[in-house]
Amino acid sequence: MQLTKGFEQAACIIALLATQDRKVPLSSQMIHQRISGSQTYLQKVLRKLVVAGLITSVSGNSGGFSLARDPKEITLLQIVDATEGKIQSYPDLGFIDLVFKDFQPISQEAKQVMNGIFHQADRRWCQYLGEQTVYQVISKTLGKEEIPLVDWNNPDLTESDVIPKQT
Repeated sequence: MQLTKGFEQAACIIALLATQDRKVPLSSQMIHQRISGSQTYLQKVLRKLVVAGLITSVSGNSGGFSLARDPKEITLLQIVDATEGKIQSYPDLGFIDLVFKDFQPISQEAKQVMNGIFHQADRRWCQYLGEQTVYQVISKTLGKEEIPLVDWNNPDLTESDVIPKQT
């Protein structure tokens, strides 16, 4: 199983918004400048995140996007669900039935066993991602308990603005 580029873009958008000054929405233009790619595709990703209740949208000249919840309450699974939908890694396209059509009881049992194994794997994968929050990812990345907030709308940001030197 491989997640789409939409998931990676959504995760980056969420990370930007988790580190964005909460009083200032991040403009879609600035999000597009940072992520690049198709503006249309980016709008679809942003829309999915809004519909999922992970981000909010504010219209107008000072508008943009903000997190809908605290980064400690947003999990990687929620981002996966928003961008990918329900995960089902085993497609069950009927090949077992086709290959073993002369052995119906065995093919039905094999089909149930395979579906059960992959269903359990999907559940475990989802459980693990459901335990991983955006806050944890950013905190581990920066090696800090407190996530520094900046205004990503400022095109002149430097690394020292984003990650202040420790004193």
